[in-house]
Amino acid sequence: MAPFKGPKAAGGRAATVGQNQLAGIVLALSAILLFSLMDLQAKYLGQTFPVPQIVWARYFGNFAVMVVIFWPKRGFNLLRTKRPGLQIFRSLLLVLCTVIFFTAIQYMPLADAVSISFISPLLVTALSVPFLGEVVGRRRWSAVGIGFIGAMIIVRPGMGVMHWAAWLLLGMALAYAMYQITTRMLSHSDDPITTLFFSAIVGTILVSAVVPFYWQTPVTLKHWLMLTNMGVIGGIAHYILIRSFEFAPAAVLAPLSYTALLWNTLNGYLVFGDLPDRWTVGGAAILIATGIYILYREGVRGKEAAQAKSADKSAT
Repeated sequence: MAPFKGPKAAGGRAATVGQNQLAGIVLALSAILLFSLMDLQAKYLGQTFPVPQIVWARYFGNFAVMVVIFWPKRGFNLLRTKRPGLQIFRSLLLVLCTVIFFTAIQYMPLADAVSISFISPLLVTALSVPFLGEVVGRRRWSAVGIGFIGAMIIVRPGMGVMHWAAWLLLGMALAYAMYQITTRMLSHSDDPITTLFFSAIVGTILVSAVVPFYWQTPVTLKHWLMLTNMGVIGGIAHYILIRSFEFAPAAVLAPLSYTALLWNTLNGYLVFGDLPDRWTVGGAAILIATGIYILYREGVRGKEAAQAKSADKSAT
């Protein structure tokens, strides 16, 4: 899906430059590959099973992985949060994004869906002004505008080319941007593992209440294995993604999320025979370029702010 913003490292230890960044890069790339395999299985299973059942498998497997890895050491501390309302709201946003994405990929190629989702980081930049009080300069605003043009190149409104599901993905990109904004808010008050656990448990409870109305019992071992495997690899991917930030900073890892387009293009071609057309490739290239530029500008602004803060301390 969309590029990620790095939380603090697990246990509250901020990743620092100079640590073993190669380990962080390998972990992040592995997580992105696993997420791509999860999306591939969701699209394949959608040919047989309703989307709510696939979403349930994704969340239940994620919840099971979280319980196995973290419950023995942390127990009910996993639910300790200073902002429960925001945790629940963030979790609901992620469920909405999952439902929309799993629905959309039943009607369009994986690469096209992932390309459209790349608009999300640009929306994060725009929404950070009203929600986080951040200052966005004209260069980043220009990048947001150019990125939006890239998204429109992929969707091509009024040309009757792209499926209506593409518009759902634009809505998902907005919801995912809000999800990332709330993640930033919670990073100042809650442990990232707690935030991850809330996503798993809220999603599992919500979808478990709905799935009985859509349930279709798998009749083949392959389908049972795929439903089980999809949730497990999603949970493992989330875990190793968090671990990656213990070894490398977000500025290094965030651009790696764009490799999802490579994996989803390859998976879509090998399994479904889908390849993105030149419009999708061109629009995706614009979105990736603007996304990376915004990450670069955020890094520059962060260094300037740190230098100004250091200067103020020296003056006092």
